[in-house]
Amino acid sequence: MKPAAPAPGGKPRLTTSAMIASIAAEGQATRPAPFGHALVAAARENPAILGMTADLGKYTDLHIFAKEFPDRFYQMGMAEQLLFGAASGLAAEGFTPFCTSYAVFASRRAYDFIHQTIAEEGRNVKIVCALPGLTSGYGPSHQAAEDLALFRAMPNITVLDPCDALEIEQAVPVIAAHRGPVYMRLLRGNVPLVLDEYGYRFELGKAKLIRDGAEVLVISTGLLTMRALEAAKELDKDRIGMAVLHVPTIKPLDVETIRREAARKGRLVIVAENHTEIGGLGEAVARDLMLAGIHPTFRHIALPDEFMAAGALPTLHDRYGISRDAIVQRIKGWLG
Repeated sequence: MKPAAPAPGGKPRLTTSAMIASIAAEGQATRPAPFGHALVAAARENPAILGMTADLGKYTDLHIFAKEFPDRFYQMGMAEQLLFGAASGLAAEGFTPFCTSYAVFASRRAYDFIHQTIAEEGRNVKIVCALPGLTSGYGPSHQAAEDLALFRAMPNITVLDPCDALEIEQAVPVIAAHRGPVYMRLLRGNVPLVLDEYGYRFELGKAKLIRDGAEVLVISTGLLTMRALEAAKELDKDRIGMAVLHVPTIKPLDVETIRREAARKGRLVIVAENHTEIGGLGEAVARDLMLAGIHPTFRHIALPDEFMAAGALPTLHDRYGISRDAIVQRIKGWLG
């Protein structure tokens, strides 16, 4: 993000260039294009892997694959329906297409093509989409706030929301080996590196307790696991112990682990996600806990059920309650 002249109150005013800023904090460790590099590594081992995109190779880090394997890369132009229809046909012939786009285009523009030609047929297509949730400042046309709800509702598809560069690198070979359709949210460019500090290892379908704590349990996914871990360190200063249970696989949900952690007595349970409050991880967890007869004090950190504003990402994250500081303040308020 790029500070300009101070705004009222003394804070630096963010210019419009911050609308496409990295989600990494200043000085935070990052890795460039983890998806692109991981896909190249997987493709060296598996000649069936193809790379396909709808005019967004550079913006989904697939250009790295295209440079390494030009004869296995397909640029389909601005035609998402064609992209996924062609990928289905290639999968029927034994290939493993990795298709990239923006999450808004896959979840809203091409939903029926994915539903009918990939999910219903059980085709081995991997759909990897950038700009998930509120990771773009360009307003509702590019903010995929409801993609998890849409793909959770689609039968026969696995849904993932990785946290950081390490998890993306680990998830790519796993989903390449997994038979069947996968939708994975993508953080692109210089992606923060967070989970290496905790000795993390991705497992498909498994939630992982990243850190423990006696007062609060945050069940989180994707970008919000990163923010939850940052918030937990801040809360340590006030001797508030916060556990973070990371849930990278939204469907199928690891209900056994979630139930076990949520059933521990005396903790406030919060679900945190970079997604609308409608139809995502929060509602999935709340439903399962109720059906299992587990009734903790429950709160939800998510994006509002509305079309969100355009602007600088740090400002938007504060406004909609998913920044580190906003999460810390909400948790302190709930704890009284």
